[in-house]
Amino acid sequence: MLDLNSSDDSKKNSLKDPVCLNVGGETYTTTVDTLTRCRDSMLGAMFTGQVPMLRDSCGNIFIDRDGKVFRYILNYLRSGSLDLPYGFTELALLRREADFFQIPRLLEEIRYYEVSVPLGLRGGPLGAIMIVKVDSKVRVLHFNLRHGPENYELRTCSVRAFTVDLFCTWRAFLGLLCERFSYRTPQGLNSPHLCHPRQNRLKLEWVPKPDELPQEQYNKQQYRGLTFSSPEVTWSDDMMNMHYSPCEITDMQGFVEELLKISLAEGFKVDLVSPDPADILNCTSLRLVKS
Repeated sequence: MLDLNSSDDSKKNSLKDPVCLNVGGETYTTTVDTLTRCRDSMLGAMFTGQVPMLRDSCGNIFIDRDGKVFRYILNYLRSGSLDLPYGFTELALLRREADFFQIPRLLEEIRYYEVSVPLGLRGGPLGAIMIVKVDSKVRVLHFNLRHGPENYELRTCSVRAFTVDLFCTWRAFLGLLCERFSYRTPQGLNSPHLCHPRQNRLKLEWVPKPDELPQEQYNKQQYRGLTFSSPEVTWSDDMMNMHYSPCEITDMQGFVEELLKISLAEGFKVDLVSPDPADILNCTSLRLVKS
């Protein structure tokens, strides 16, 4: 343990020396430098002599807290990031321990994890299958462009309509897709819905607005765009702020790319691509399996 009465040189050495902890029966070896990384925390107070410490029969410093989740707190102090295993189910316990040890940034990281990773997606069933079929069609649209009370000009433009038919045996993942993808309408952003409450099927249909098509005509045709929202985190005054930035999906390649990002992050692996496995962004059908 760090001796507060020692010389400056010996203090520097002791900061790097190993120290053994017994946390609720689990033994850890670390350094005082790591334990005092957050100086205002309970651990910071303990290992700078502000709070008395107990020792077990083996001479280890004893902390009467949950020993199993302490590993994630210790790893956070070591690396500055929250690294949880896939399928972690003790988030409430970890939050309580982080609150006890008074580590504000770790609490913010846990909050971000809770918001960005829905409960149903912390793990998920192995072997889940997702089948995606995509299609696009070009439609020629004729419309009148008004220049005056009785002055109309007949215009023609092409629009491309996109359709995605997505089936997944893991229903919670479909719920996540409904949160991340949104329709852009004159009334604002609207979340898509599953085709049927008892079916694991999601169908998306959208038409990006061409530059040559006036917004009024686009709305008149009841077209709608598609956006994808990903969480973005910023820090200010040691506080974490999270917001979602919607990005327009203007083609099928953009959709497939975003779908793959979120699918691979949730443990899916690409199993089959048609027609050309080497050109996945231009596929017509896609199968993924969660492993």
